[in-house]
Amino acid sequence: MKTAVIALGGNALLKPEDRGTYEEQMRNVKESASHLASIIDMGYDVIFTHGNGPQVGNILLQNEIASKKGVPAMPLDVCVAESQGLIGYMLQQALTNELRKRDIQRAVTSLIIQVVVDAEDPAFNSPTKPIGPFYSEEEAKMLRKERGWAMVEDRARGGWRRVVPSPKPIDIVEKEAIKRLIFGKTPGEIIIASGGGGIPVIETPEGYTGVDAVIDKDRASALLAKLIGERLFIILTGVDHVYINYGKEDERALGKVTLDEIKEYYEEGQFPPGSMGPKIEASIDFLENGGERVIITSPENLEKAIKDEGGTHITGN
Repeated sequence: MKTAVIALGGNALLKPEDRGTYEEQMRNVKESASHLASIIDMGYDVIFTHGNGPQVGNILLQNEIASKKGVPAMPLDVCVAESQGLIGYMLQQALTNELRKRDIQRAVTSLIIQVVVDAEDPAFNSPTKPIGPFYSEEEAKMLRKERGWAMVEDRARGGWRRVVPSPKPIDIVEKEAIKRLIFGKTPGEIIIASGGGGIPVIETPEGYTGVDAVIDKDRASALLAKLIGERLFIILTGVDHVYINYGKEDERALGKVTLDEIKEYYEEGQFPPGSMGPKIEASIDFLENGGERVIITSPENLEKAIKDEGGTHITGN
């Protein structure tokens, strides 16, 4: 049985120049599906994960506008759940249609996934992740007072935004169900799960409850792969390879590297926090906890990378 967890980058859903309409997103998803179906055509059972930043931002903005008309706003964890549903719908429809074109009779299923975080995680004391719409300074002061939101100024973009914690994911509530779906039979299911890093929840004496936070998508994807015992973790992003000295005259694409080598590059500061950094952190965590191989490449290069003819391949020592 050949299986993989594949984390989709933002470009699979939205391009930088897009406004975020349904038509734009569906066009991008269909294009991505044409590449993603190739790995299924090669006999793999796959769990796809995805981001949700722009989508959940739009949902929060819609909440703000609707609340002025008397429609109750939903908390952030519910908005993450909504984004899992809408993105999952687009992905599963596009993938199903692409598989049918290839005469591949496989079901694609989207799951609403809860990811457990520690209520004592230090991130809750230091919110850093900007979400939602921009506000004026006066509105930001009001929101701080009335809702207790942490607000930061984004001078480059001319406004204030809410910031929320980004705690470390430690468990996935539905992991056993996912494991049964992917490993329970041959062929297994094609699954879309842990969208947007998952719905952040904490454990309480009464059970699980949602919290206002966001979870890094790549970290959550690596955790999912680790918890179900997956050996292959693929991260799809906007470039065909991971680079060192990126953007400099001596930049170099990485082909095959070991865990120790990638850790050394990471400690040198080769991978900035806002771009490749979280992907490398997730890769290291996966390989240090039982994973065998990580591939980082673009959707267009996926088929070549699976055949060992492209992309960056990181292997455990």
